[in-house]
Amino acid sequence: MKSTDAVILCAGKGARAKTAKNKVLCYFGAKTAIEYCLDAFAPFCNSLIVVAAEDDIDEIKEISAPYSATVTVGGATRFLSVLNGLKKATSPTVIIHDAARPFVTKEIIEKCIKSAETHGSGIAATPTVDTIKRVENGMIVKNIKRDGLYNVQTPQAFDTKKIVDAYLKAAENPNSLYTDDSAVFAAYGYAPVIVESDPSNKKITTPQDIIALPPCQKIGNGIDFHRLVPKRKLILGGVEIPNKKGLLGHSDADVLTHAVMDALLSAIGMPDIGVLFPSTEQYKNANSLELLDEVMRYVSEAKYSIMSVSAVVIAKEPKLSPFMTNIRQTLAERMNLELHQINVSATTTEGMGVIGQGDGMAATAVCLLNRTEKCTYAKNVFDDISAV
Repeated sequence: MKSTDAVILCAGKGARAKTAKNKVLCYFGAKTAIEYCLDAFAPFCNSLIVVAAEDDIDEIKEISAPYSATVTVGGATRFLSVLNGLKKATSPTVIIHDAARPFVTKEIIEKCIKSAETHGSGIAATPTVDTIKRVENGMIVKNIKRDGLYNVQTPQAFDTKKIVDAYLKAAENPNSLYTDDSAVFAAYGYAPVIVESDPSNKKITTPQDIIALPPCQKIGNGIDFHRLVPKRKLILGGVEIPNKKGLLGHSDADVLTHAVMDALLSAIGMPDIGVLFPSTEQYKNANSLELLDEVMRYVSEAKYSIMSVSAVVIAKEPKLSPFMTNIRQTLAERMNLELHQINVSATTTEGMGVIGQGDGMAATAVCLLNRTEKCTYAKNVFDDISAV
């Protein structure tokens, strides 16, 4: 049976990170910071106690609900937030963690808990590897030996009765300053025990920390085919190409733009253009660039940005190299991309098949998307599709 409660702190403002919202609610890769923490601690804990800022309480309750977490409001300082969380802890051991360290490993958590069960505490820390200097007024005044120096992190696990006792005593002296939980523990006669952690257990503090994190990226793939027939315009990437034949289709049959649209839609997990833009009167002779505008809206509402697009047109003729720059510029402008973010090339089938005989064209496209924040649109978009 699990004998540990976790207190996960989310009540800070994260001002130094300069994010639009509390940094623990921002996506770092596939999940929010708090979700990483809840996933990591859930297997080891009897109860998850999330301490949230009042402004974020509703969103954090929604995120925490699948974990059956208890959510409580934090205080004006980290000390008071921890104290509020500790008041909810009932298990023999409690482990305290800052949600701003979303990549804590299960190995670190387990080591901290085992140390607390054996020694009364387990404090995650890494040996100091950089040279340390004491500086005054911009001048180095002392070299400090790094032997025995550690960089203290969270999580920090404790015998619950002892850490609660220390916090309640410390609360009686509001002028005391404590930078972490082990300092409170030590101030009232208890011995903090170090557990060697890992540098990857990084705290997200500044914008540079966020930039260094891996993004959540998705790849999409699209392909389209159209017949070539007389008395039709040949339009590729929104650019009209002089040719004796044009592509046959319900819309303007822009095979290149169609492939790009399908690639974008596949990356965000949506149906292809045949579902979104069916062969109805509404889309007869439609300008594919205008359909691309609609697809771009879906991408934006899915909270993704386009990193790059690469497409290939497969055709016997005409020779497309004179038009490639114009095609790339047209698509880039329509998708609000820099020119270097989109590439279009052309190839043949060496005379093979319908395309090799000059009776059709095909295009393929791949795209790379980067998630910008939580997707909030999906239900409404798919409701719209179901009505088509």
